[in-house]
Amino acid sequence: MNRNVLISGASIAGPALAYWLGRHGFNPTVVELAPALRGGGQAVDFRGDTHLTVLERMGLLPELRAMQTGGSPMTFVDEGGRTLLHLPAEFAGGAIEVLRGDLARLLYERGLDHTEYLFGDSITGLTETSSGVRVDFRHAASREFDLVIGADGLHSNVRRLAFGPEEDYVSHLGYYAATWRLANERGWERGSVGYNTPGRLASVGADHRDPARAGAFFVFAGPELSYDRHDPEQQKRLIADAFSGLGWEVPRLLDSLRRAPELYFDSISRADVDTWSRGRVCLVGDAACGATIGGMGTGTAMVAAYVLAGELARAGGDHRAAFARYEDRLRKYAKGCQTGGDRTGKFLAPGTATGLRFRNGLLSKPVFLNWMLRLGEKVSSDVALPDYAAEPRRPNPGPGVSGDVVTFPV
Repeated sequence: MNRNVLISGASIAGPALAYWLGRHGFNPTVVELAPALRGGGQAVDFRGDTHLTVLERMGLLPELRAMQTGGSPMTFVDEGGRTLLHLPAEFAGGAIEVLRGDLARLLYERGLDHTEYLFGDSITGLTETSSGVRVDFRHAASREFDLVIGADGLHSNVRRLAFGPEEDYVSHLGYYAATWRLANERGWERGSVGYNTPGRLASVGADHRDPARAGAFFVFAGPELSYDRHDPEQQKRLIADAFSGLGWEVPRLLDSLRRAPELYFDSISRADVDTWSRGRVCLVGDAACGATIGGMGTGTAMVAAYVLAGELARAGGDHRAAFARYEDRLRKYAKGCQTGGDRTGKFLAPGTATGLRFRNGLLSKPVFLNWMLRLGEKVSSDVALPDYAAEPRRPNPGPGVSGDVVTFPV
């Protein structure tokens, strides 16, 4: 009953859910707009007992510990490069920090033997029938699935098709963030060095893998902007305008931005959905309760994938019962983790000079810093995880992969 499940999104939540569904005897298919598995990306972290329990039950802890970055210390400096505040690696890196691309590849490989992947495609229509959901694709022929899961992030396509327009669920939190890679000509070290003016942060740090490369990370305050999310040149102009006239290393970093072949740019926002399921369609991860940065989204996505698959197995595929129990168990927990993202922009780029001095002074106190670290661990562990105790099933013969797949070396 309800064994054929379509998942939209092949970043973190999607492949994690596919892995657990396959272990419970379901037949997952993952559709991903990108032509191949996405590499790269920022570092992501796990902290607290709940995150580590899911990773342990998935058998991932040894490999993740082998590939962890060691954390990302953060240093804030003035225009002359003098240190104003230094935060240790564990402040941002939690118990385990890895690169997002490494985690995505590992999850993909773990579930590949029982998961079909459709790369370079996307869902264009969802029609619920008496027995399932008819799914129309941009390229592939229409198919019917028993269930459809949106694991496609803050700007979820599934949520838009099944629940309504994005503006009904996603709130702008007053900031924008951008990242890109550049040559490490200045010899930047691991971690990040950042320079603030009110409402703006420009930071840079060495690549975790290749010290000859570096990554820039910019944050700026601003009202909700109208721009083309698929036009990087327009986004580069927005960033350059926001940081025009600043000193320190900003002119050099903006010059590298003009030549950067890839750019991540998005608002710092949050998603709030009144109910995570409608009929045979359900949301998981950032699509349901996400925050762009600072909301423990990766750990929450892994926990949500574990619980959703487990509840579907426990209910024998009865989606009504499973979806209700999944949301009842996780909504409070996910919302608690998400609230950290509300403060991210204000923490990274306080809007006033007084706010900058207050942040630097407060976080320079070891007592307050340790309290924040303990609070993060408490919030990330504030849920009881059932042990669904499903024995690993003999994998089905791999249904195959559509589109090009890139395998990244460890």
